[in-house]
Parts: sequence; structure tokens; C-alpha cells
Amino acid sequence: MKVLILTMGTRGDVQPFVALAQELRRRGHEAVLGAPERFADVVGGRGVDFAGVDDGPLRLLDDASAVGGVAAGGVRAKLALMRRMPAMFTRVLEDCWRIASAGPGAGADVIVHNGQVMAGQHVAEKLGVPAVLALPMPMYVPTGEFPWLGQQFPSWLPAAVNRLTYAGMKAPSLMFGRTVDRWRAGLDLQRRRGRHDPLRDPDGGPALVLHAVSPAVLPRPRDWPPAAQVTGYWFADRLPDAAEPILGERDVVGGSAPLVFVGFGSMAGPDPAETTRVVVQALRAAGVRGVLAPGWGGLCGVPSASDVVLAGEVPHESVFPRMAAVVHHGGAGTTAAAVRAGRPQVVCPFVGDQPFWGDRMRRLGVAPEPIGQRRLTAAALAAAIRQAIGDASINDAACRLGERVRAEDGVAVAVDLLEQAASARR
Repeated sequence: MKVLILTMGTRGDVQPFVALAQELRRRGHEAVLGAPERFADVVGGRGVDFAGVDDGPLRLLDDASAVGGVAAGGVRAKLALMRRMPAMFTRVLEDCWRIASAGPGAGADVIVHNGQVMAGQHVAEKLGVPAVLALPMPMYVPTGEFPWLGQQFPSWLPAAVNRLTYAGMKAPSLMFGRTVDRWRAGLDLQRRRGRHDPLRDPDGGPALVLHAVSPAVLPRPRDWPPAAQVTGYWFADRLPDAAEPILGERDVVGGSAPLVFVGFGSMAGPDPAETTRVVVQALRAAGVRGVLAPGWGGLCGVPSASDVVLAGEVPHESVFPRMAAVVHHGGAGTTAAAVRAGRPQVVCPFVGDQPFWGDRMRRLGVAPEPIGQRRLTAAALAAAIRQAIGDASINDAACRLGERVRAEDGVAVAVDLLEQAASARR
């Protein structure tokens, strides 16, 4: 079986598919991962066949003011961002078809895609092979158990209203429908009802949907259809221990105060320098030492000091288990890594699904109340760090949850389901 994987997004939208490709290869299958060009080193360094896709809308994340405006809740900022995005997808769509038709993904038996790449089900339709939607978060399949993750909604909504909020997933087809339809016409694909719905095959039947989430973190909703599955997290093979150059810094490790990781991934915010000042002040007020990961510019200008180090690229699987607590933005991938490490968390969400994961960690008892970026102060963050480290119930809950997640093999479950899908089509 040959599987072409197509994904678009930040590192948390790419890393799980590296794990999927690795497991496919272990099982004797061929796998090609098409992802944004900026992740070539991340994917290639893991021994996975990589095919570069134009960075497209990821370039917007390089603009701290754009992300910061959305995080601050500005309607104008959100509308301006929406207007800029459709044109950025044209090259992405063209690259996906090039990879699938004449590139390294040619001859694929199954297309696995994350929805954000926009091309997955259309490429599969043209090739006449199954399309499988694979997600690190439950964004597409409606449920009454919790609202859509794309926008913050009250947690007390009734089930019927929760299901209605998933109408928000129609936004991509409204925003990008014309762009995708022009590209489809170039592939001689007919306009048909439901063509923009990744939950449906071209014949109208349900598409397989794999959620790379631990059922210990998010149990499978009881009202989901059989085609929607929760497999467990997909973790890539561990690289040789790269934590030593970071944690081997004598000026950081040599002290006796607890060591805390702080990183906001691809989220830069409107004023990274001010965010960094707040973080350093909070760490010192909490009486801890810090390992700070700059990500895509979210933290910068860290002062040279004995209690704080700017770490650069941080291998979560090696560093997180050694921390007293993990402070992060609530991205699906970082949350998964912190859960697996069994460490207490402090979640400071920016946008999208991040508030959902922050609240989920609180409900599971492994984190205090999340601190949204608009409420992020040194005093609030210091108090949350002290609570995460000092509360025995949080530490015990994090340890137990980590044990459950480490006992799972989500990527193996996912490949089992892909093999069944390919066999059924044959």
C-alpha cells in the first residue's frame, strides 16, 4: 500500500503525520509526506520521504501583528486576515496535485489529509482512491458533547446548540470555494454537491476520519458516526537525546529551584518583547528557573542570567519529562507532548483550538485555570506556576494521565484502520 499524506499548518499539524509515515514504513508500506517547505528539515531528519508544498497561509504567522490582532479579538484584524488567505492557497493546491500526479506521491492507494491543506479529497477524487481525513483535534465531526473548537463558546451550551456551532466548519468552503473550484476545473473535476465536504466521499458515503487524540484526554463522543474514530496520539520516533545541550547548561541546571519550560510555539503575539519580560518576571516571582523556547518569535530578547536560558529548538520528548511544569500556548501537539511527559501544565492560549485544550487540561486536573493572552500578567502567571508545581493533586493527575497515554499506541491503531480502508476499496 502506498499512502500520500498531505498536511498544512504549524509544526503541531505536521509532527503527527511524521509518526504516521514512520509506522506505515515499519509495516512494509510506502509513505510520502507532503507538507510546507519550512518543515523539510523536521521531516527529512526523521527518515520520512518529504515532498515540499508552498508555505501558503503560513506566511501570515510570520507577521506577529496579524496573529496578535486575531489573538486580541479584533474583528477588523480577523476580516483582514480572511481576505488575504484565499490567494495564498493557489500554489498550495497546484503543488499537491503535482506531488500526487507526477511527483513522489504518484501511484498512491490512499490519500490522508488534514483538511487545512484544502486539496486532499479533491486529489483523491481525481485519482479514484479513498480520502481519509486525519486530525490532531476534533474540528469537523459535529457532536453535542462540546462546541466547535474554532471559536470560543460557553461550556454550558445544550447539546443541540453545540452541534449547530459546527456550522463554523463551512467557513473554509465559503472563503476558498472559488479558488478550489477554479483549480478543480483545471483537473476536469465536475462541480458536484458536497465537493467541499471532507466528511463525504464523492458518492456521498462517509469518509473515514482519524482523530490523533488520546481517548484518555478526549473520550470518543457517543454521538459520532462509526466512520469517526479516536486512535490515540501519534508520536514520532524519539531522536537521539538532544536535551543535554539544553539542560546541560550549568548556569541553569546547577541551581536547586524547580525548572520550568515556557514556549508558545508558532504564536508570536503583538509584542513578543513584552511577553518575554512578563514571562521572565513571572518565573522569578514564582522562585523557579526557566527554559524558554522562542518558537517562531513568540519569546525574544531573553536576558543573559543564571536562572533563565533561551533554548532554541527544544525536543519536547526529551525536555518535558525533566521539567517541574510546562507553560505553553495550548497547541494540540504541545499539549499532547506535555500530557505524555506526565508533567503539570500552565496553558496560555492565543487563538483557535488552544482555549479548548487549556480548558480540557483544567478539567482533567493537570493544569490550573488557563490564562488567555489578554489576561497574561506576571502576577497571574507566577501564581499559576506556583499552583501547578505545588499542588499535589495536579502533579498526581498529570502523572496518572501520562502513564495512560504512554501505554497507548495510537499510530498503530491508525495504520490498522488505513489498511482496512484500502482493503475494502480493493
